[in-house]
Amino acid sequence: MNKALQGPEGRKFYGSVTVGQRGQIVIPAEARKDFAIAPGDKLLVLGDLAQGIAITTIPLLQKNLKGTVELFNSIQPDRNSDNKC
Repeated sequence: MNKALQGPEGRKFYGSVTVGQRGQIVIPAEARKDFAIAPGDKLLVLGDLAQGIAITTIPLLQKNLKGTVELFNSIQPDRNSDNKC
């Protein structure tokens, strides 16, 4: 089994994954271990059309981005509103 390649400032390259027919991917075991990802955990998939996609854990994003919870709450539709999608 290949070890992740270590880069500067704690960055790692864990390898490549293949997207299955249902759009599923498998997160490499070393990445799951490093980020304490367990079965049933929810992950966020973020995207920027110019830079690509990123997958992160909610606690890690909350830790690293000030105001993340407030931002997500502000962009969610108001559940009590008559303007339901």
